[in-house]
Amino acid sequence: MSDAISAARRICLVGASGLVGSAVIEESVRRPEVRIIGVARREVPLPDGARLEILLGETANWPVLIAAAHADVFVCALGTTRKAAGSDEAFRAVDHDLVLEAAAAARGAGIHRMILVSSVGADAESSNLYLRTKGEVEAALGKLGFARLDILQPGLLRGRREEDRPLEKAGQVVAPIADLLVFHARLRRFRSIAAVRLAQVILALSGEQAPGTFVHEHDSMADILRGQQS
Repeated sequence: MSDAISAARRICLVGASGLVGSAVIEESVRRPEVRIIGVARREVPLPDGARLEILLGETANWPVLIAAAHADVFVCALGTTRKAAGSDEAFRAVDHDLVLEAAAAARGAGIHRMILVSSVGADAESSNLYLRTKGEVEAALGKLGFARLDILQPGLLRGRREEDRPLEKAGQVVAPIADLLVFHARLRRFRSIAAVRLAQVILALSGEQAPGTFVHEHDSMADILRGQQS
């Protein structure tokens, strides 16, 4: 093993088979400074040249797999929809319970930094199940004791998904036009973002060491991307 690979920043990724997780894996191919260790329930297609591992197991065994990753940073890109899950309870089992269980396992394994993919509008007091669940998760994660917690609140995610989400597909069609119409600072946070761009934000933040909890909406993420280009 080369010195570059052995010294690479190790990122434990859950949600590796989803839109954002797949984008993180794709982007990592061009980033020798990072090494992805995915934790998943099923095989994940890997791009050519990928320098990563996928640890497979049922969710009950994820704490053991997360510990085995020996990671520096924990990235959670888990997520489903009420329709795909089939019920409110099944949706919360993934987007709330599994997220918090995986995060607690990461803390138990000695991982001090976490990056969460949440959603714009997340609010524990919301009447909307999706936004309320995201808000509750954000609040709960703040109590787990991560030295650094980065919460990403993207708008509509653009990119190709394996699962069928008709409303999201329709949104992706009109998103470029809608984005051009959103100028006011309070509304810019609802702008869409390509999954590949969100993956670039995640990989950039994985190298940050300053302690604290940081919430990133559209403008903050755009600033991070500009900083990577300069």
